Amino acid sequence: MRRNLNWTVGLLALAVAGICAGVFLPSSNASGVKTTTRHASTVKINVVANEWSFKLSKRSIPAVGTVAFKVTNKGKIGHDFKIAGHKTKLLAPGKSQTITVKFKKKGHYAYVCTVSGHARLGMKGVFSVAVKAPTGGSGGGGGTTTPTTTTTAGNVGTATTTVTVKMIEYGFQLSQSTIPSGKVTFVVDNAGEEVHNFDINGVHSGALIGPGATETWTVSLAPGQYLYTCDVPFHVDKGMTGNFTVTP
Repeated sequence: MRRNLNWTVGLLALAVAGICAGVFLPSSNASGVKTTTRHASTVKINVVANEWSFKLSKRSIPAVGTVAFKVTNKGKIGHDFKIAGHKTKLLAPGKSQTITVKFKKKGHYAYVCTVSGHARLGMKGVFSVAVKAPTGGSGGGGGTTTPTTTTTAGNVGTATTTVTVKMIEYGFQLSQSTIPSGKVTFVVDNAGEEVHNFDINGVHSGALIGPGATETWTVSLAPGQYLYTCDVPFHVDKGMTGNFTVTP
């Protein structure tokens, strides 16, 4: 009887030892497989580019981490997307690209289209990491263009002139190429089928306007030669450039 009791006590001691071993070895489980630590997954955000705005599926993330921005150009001209030092290539209409950004610090991060003039028209905004997103839109479209007056360096004359500018694919038609020095009002009409603008280099960059749209602005021009271009990517290469002369 005592022999059987001792045998039973021995078995119980072995069982308790086995249970304790399972409790105090956290790196293994009953099957002998090591446990692993889960890492936070990458947040995926869709970005739609258009004339003249970005629309993000999310404007913020609750903590620092990695974000994959899938940027799709649904506009009619080329756009890109830049944030925190990372930038897509220039995306043609209908094209997409994904860039992955690792945010290590909380805060507000500006995003922008780097194509000349596009940010000014509204293609910009703020993305928030572990902080409250600012109120307002995610980077809306451009507002109404108002007449502006710019004065160039030099002795500006007293003449007052109006020049009409007709934009087509791919060129400009000016009502006159020789203009007397003074205040010059440019009436710009997009008679083409694509977005264009009229930029007097170093003086005034007109708004990017769609087919059928017009804008008017005034500059004071000193005597000299002036180069003008369209800022839409590749339009200069196709011939949208020229020059005019301002006489004393």
